[in-house]
Amino acid sequence: MVKKTDIQEKRRHPRVPVINNIVEPIDLIYTDDKTGAQNTAAAVLADLSVSGMRIVSFLKAPIAGNMEISMELPQVGKFNVRARTTWVRQKGPVYTIGIEFTEIQPALVAKIRPMAEDFADCDTRILLKLPEVCVATCKAHTLCNKLQKDLTLFK
Repeated sequence: MVKKTDIQEKRRHPRVPVINNIVEPIDLIYTDDKTGAQNTAAAVLADLSVSGMRIVSFLKAPIAGNMEISMELPQVGKFNVRARTTWVRQKGPVYTIGIEFTEIQPALVAKIRPMAEDFADCDTRILLKLPEVCVATCKAHTLCNKLQKDLTLFK
């Protein structure tokens, strides 16, 4: 049996889940490496970091090849990144897809990194059972739906 402690974490950057009262639709625009044809597929963003994201789709995503992804998020705005598929898992008609960014603008990194770091810091405060989990300076508050969230801090 494989234990959770036996699995090496491959992520290089913290991720922020995208879950607060939104299902964030995104458009994948990708090029078929064999035919050169451009395709578009709709997906839902599950989590995001400066190096990649996880999406859910009811349409199979490209296994290989480059993609341009366009989306819009609270606190980040509208943006495009270039990326590639790194893994695909299927359960029935649903595909969960790992995406690695191959090209991302520094200004976008400057917005996403603090969100992911603040979300991870919050998790640490929860694990340590600190009395003040939620902080007014949290950059991930628009995407957060943790039970400990103090809405009075974000008016």
